[in-house]
Amino acid sequence: MAEREVFLRFLQSRRVGYFSMEVALQQGMKTYSGGLGVLAGDTLRSAADLEIPMVGVTLVSRHGYFRQSIDANGRQVEQADPWEPRDWAAPLPAKISVQIEGRDVWVAAWLHVVTGLTGFEQPVILLDTDLPENGAEDRQITHFLYGGDASYRLKQEIVLGIGGVRMLDALGFPVHMYHLNEGHSALLTLELLRRHKMSERSVREGEPLYDVPEVRALCHFTTHTPVEAGTDRFRYELVDRVLGPIVDARVLRQVAGAADLNTTRLALNLSEFVNGVAKRHAETSQKMFPGFSVSAITNGIHPTTWASPPIARLFDRFLPGWQIEPELLMRADVALPDDEVWQCHAAARQTLIARVGADAGVALDPDKPILGYARRMTQYKRPDLLFTDFERLKTIAGRHPFQIVLAGKAHPRDEAGRRAIEMLHASAGALRGTIEIVFLPNYDIELAKVLIPGVDVWLNTPQPPMEASGTSGMKAALNAVPNLSVLDGWWAEGHIEGVTGWAIGNGEPADGDAASLYDKLEHVVLPLFERREAWLGVMKGAVSRNASLFHSHRMMRRYAAEAYLR
Repeated sequence: MAEREVFLRFLQSRRVGYFSMEVALQQGMKTYSGGLGVLAGDTLRSAADLEIPMVGVTLVSRHGYFRQSIDANGRQVEQADPWEPRDWAAPLPAKISVQIEGRDVWVAAWLHVVTGLTGFEQPVILLDTDLPENGAEDRQITHFLYGGDASYRLKQEIVLGIGGVRMLDALGFPVHMYHLNEGHSALLTLELLRRHKMSERSVREGEPLYDVPEVRALCHFTTHTPVEAGTDRFRYELVDRVLGPIVDARVLRQVAGAADLNTTRLALNLSEFVNGVAKRHAETSQKMFPGFSVSAITNGIHPTTWASPPIARLFDRFLPGWQIEPELLMRADVALPDDEVWQCHAAARQTLIARVGADAGVALDPDKPILGYARRMTQYKRPDLLFTDFERLKTIAGRHPFQIVLAGKAHPRDEAGRRAIEMLHASAGALRGTIEIVFLPNYDIELAKVLIPGVDVWLNTPQPPMEASGTSGMKAALNAVPNLSVLDGWWAEGHIEGVTGWAIGNGEPADGDAASLYDKLEHVVLPLFERREAWLGVMKGAVSRNASLFHSHRMMRRYAAEAYLR
């Protein structure tokens, strides 16, 4: 009865339905793969802190993404990473069905609650097809995050988008807007079109089949994809077989693309408000999709989640209220004592050093600076840029010794990303004895909370303009770790040379980024690390000028003002 009363409270206020294929809710809930899911989790956590009524919708992903290990040859090995929903969520009584390949597939729901700093509760609905009513194949639709072939992915997107809208309706949620976090949930717009079909009389008089303006008014789309190749596309032959005639075929091709169903195009055409996740990313998206208006709301991170315990305690003492009002961190450069900032960082470094020793059997030198790099391993993020010239690296290390800690997963079907991990392994071997390089496997929330605060410099090397936002660098800044990064994504806005960190290159596609990286390391960054007082100035500059702005509270206030309250 108590659980039912708690759930009924969620139905008392109008909410934004926030749809995302992945959401990072808790370390033990394997419902995320990387940055997109972490952003979704931070979005819901900040909305809870700010008491913005939302309801999250995602898939239960019972078998997770994958657990990564690295074999003796440096190859990524993927293993299933299952979790038990009952340990983290409560089953809900409603069931709905969606049509897949002409048959009814039943979908159930689990409820997980995100609680904000003030006690405000935010419901998250986890959709699940592993039900006795379904056949063996359909029971697996919500098992593997980003698993399977195009048919499997399309089925997942049907469950998320169409099934998610129907589930919220069945549960009684009064939803006044649907926020699509990337194109995976774009099929929800087709369910809304179906519900807003015009009357037969209007159709006979030559009016549109569907009330498109009404559907657009209900939808807000956040795009994270900086290249056309990154969007989901499904052949209409597959769509016709798997999805069937949910809306008129002619209309579908008008709103989703003539050649194939392009989920980004579908979301763009049927959303009134569209935003990119950084100023430069919005500009790139605007060029990719002329004719659409793409606003820029730069991503942010949830302050309480990503501040390491030592730095959080320091903020509590000298900048009370920072958790709800992170703008207070702009006073960090004058309010935080240098010696205490260094002591907090030293504690985070020691935690990382201990973790490296336990996981990799490597004893890092506490007196040498640590460079950190942890991203999804894929070609455009250029994880190999630092290792372009071994001899140059050896020369730099001979003058200014340093060490490197790496992490990141490659999608199982991304062969270039998998080869990049092998390359990093080979580079570590080639430089052994000169530079200690450690790759920590299975990068996840828990490891990120150790790795990011514990390094001295956060490295990011994407090929511009292909970075969407890149929130890991924001987490570093919150923990007083300066960035050394290509001028793309959020860093194009957050970079102040020598104040918050340092730039690699000029932000344009070029072949000189490796040389720029080496020059900055040899002549600026590593020599400055040897001057403690000057280095602390950059550490505090990262907090005061970056962490005070690039947080998800600011992001959510802008979403509320510019999109949700239209």
